[in-house]
Amino acid sequence: MAYGMFYTDISYFLTSVQGLSDATMGIVITIMGVSTFAASVPLGMAADRYGRKKMLIAGNIIASTTLAAFALTTNPQVLFAAAILEGISEGASMASTGALLAEKVGANRRNSAFSLFGFAQSMAFGLGSLFIPVIVVFQALGFGTRESHIILYLMLAAIGLASTLIMLKISESTKLKKMKLESGWKQMLPKKSRGILAKYVLTGSIIAFGAGMVIPLMTRWMNLQYGISDTLSGPILGASSLVIGLATLGAPFLAKKLGLVKAVVITQALSTVFMFATPLPSFYLTASFVYTIRAFLMNMSSPLEQSMIMGLVAEDERGTASGISGALWRLPNALSSYIGAWLMGIGLLAAPFFLATFFYATSIVTFWFFFRNTKMPEEIHE
Repeated sequence: MAYGMFYTDISYFLTSVQGLSDATMGIVITIMGVSTFAASVPLGMAADRYGRKKMLIAGNIIASTTLAAFALTTNPQVLFAAAILEGISEGASMASTGALLAEKVGANRRNSAFSLFGFAQSMAFGLGSLFIPVIVVFQALGFGTRESHIILYLMLAAIGLASTLIMLKISESTKLKKMKLESGWKQMLPKKSRGILAKYVLTGSIIAFGAGMVIPLMTRWMNLQYGISDTLSGPILGASSLVIGLATLGAPFLAKKLGLVKAVVITQALSTVFMFATPLPSFYLTASFVYTIRAFLMNMSSPLEQSMIMGLVAEDERGTASGISGALWRLPNALSSYIGAWLMGIGLLAAPFFLATFFYATSIVTFWFFFRNTKMPEEIHE
């Protein structure tokens, strides 16, 4: 929920509320992604070696702390430092979550488990976005716009920190950790899975570069394009996340009917059409509807892709593989966020969507070329 509010609102909050430039906002978001990139691989290796649960808890504590830091300062240097820490927390989460989840289920239930996780994640993300209009209540109590945003950020930071108590209940396998402790750091690199991982990472990086020009900047784009504030765009994007949650529930059925790879390609290809169409309507509700369809289709494939890579890599390399794939998704995503923010800042409001469409299409074609003949272990045994 805290991440849902933060990622939805940050581009608007830093510019329209805190008074920073679009370029500075873009740099902050870029630093978050570069930090995630730098941290994900070593944290993935550390998660495999010392424990994925520890990594998950540490990441959550850092994330909650940095959320408060973003609210309490307008100093660019402090914001840059907070962005570095946020990236580290994100890297820790990515390095541990998928590997922990895959550990809990067999191959036949992995698609369903990742889809259920995606559902819960999207619903919480949407609820976090729906929290943004709460600032109107604080304003009614006499607080200014900036102070109301600060209260909201601190409130959700506290909720995020409290969720650490739930994570303490998670158990994990000690067998894999013992194997890793007996080997050196060089043996922890994913040698068995490097071929399949390289292909997966390349296709993910291309689509991440396109997505970064648009997705993290939507509240700012809607403000520039239609003149609406985050109290309106936030709930719209929150509703989009709720729809995404429903989409993930249909992913296992689609994978079973079409095969996992075909299901990913078809949903992403259809999503690309709606990415191109999002900036074309003259009314914000129409654009929001088109964007929601895009999000529905694209995110139906997300848990399937995560399940796919966890099913194809070796079991004892899942944490490192998660770190590598997460790192090489976040870096291009972050770099292109600066480009998208810059284009929006100079008034080219449709250009980021058109560029994103190109990169989406390139990624989908590449993914199909690499994986069209790939059969998942559960599909082979059916």
